[in-house]
Amino acid sequence: MFRSLVRLQGALGNTLSLTTVCPRSQFVLKYSTATAERKKFYQDVSISQAENGLYEVNLDRRKLKTPGGKLFTVPNEALAIAVATEWDTQRDTLKFYTMHLTTLCNTALDNPTQRNKDQMINAALKFLETDTVCYRVDEPDGLVDLQKNEWDPVLHWIEKRYNVTIGSSSSILGPEIPEATKDTFRQHLNSYNFWSLTGLEYVITQLKSVVLSLGIIDRHLNVEQAVLLSRLEEEYQIRCWGNVEWAHDYDMYELRARAAAGTLFVHLTSESSTVKRKLMQD
Repeated sequence: MFRSLVRLQGALGNTLSLTTVCPRSQFVLKYSTATAERKKFYQDVSISQAENGLYEVNLDRRKLKTPGGKLFTVPNEALAIAVATEWDTQRDTLKFYTMHLTTLCNTALDNPTQRNKDQMINAALKFLETDTVCYRVDEPDGLVDLQKNEWDPVLHWIEKRYNVTIGSSSSILGPEIPEATKDTFRQHLNSYNFWSLTGLEYVITQLKSVVLSLGIIDRHLNVEQAVLLSRLEEEYQIRCWGNVEWAHDYDMYELRARAAAGTLFVHLTSESSTVKRKLMQD
């Protein structure tokens, strides 16, 4: 049923994380640890459209619920299928930490911290004041040149794209971001709906960068490029001194997974998208 969407998930490297568990008896997810696993308790996954136009995910035809006990509903068919794919591709053991889209939906539905859009935007803008690509080093020369060559083009792109001034600095205080720049980004972020803003904030917190996150969302960068740019100093150190076997690759792939899932979530929730019925067939 979800074969077509599996290809989409595969393109993200099986990237899709969840921090919840779901007892068979009531299908209400309970908060747990990020490494939680449970024995698979269902056979079939499907989606259905409710009378209000929202889409639901069903496990053995019983409705999925959020950790807060709300009915799990999403705004469009494409997102519903993507979430259902996360559940459908689980094997004997449910790896909730691989189900990022489900987690993001739960966050948007339950809003556990009870924040409004203004609070979310203010939190996101704080990363602009400490943006990864804005902090530069004075030495060694190799890293100085690498930051200039790799970060400056992205910084110039976003300044031109949004008609703002950001700049960079080697001071521990970072660059002084003009209020006009903050106002421009605040207005832009306010154009996103609550769901999309949830995904965008997630990407920003993963990359520690508003610049790189908007680069992905605006399709100026792909996920792999943005992750490498966010880890530029670490990659430089690894090149010089080597890395801990497996640890480096695992961290990088995890970051790619989260950034990819967050980006997909933004795109699926910021557009009125409907998947053709033929994708549901076979």
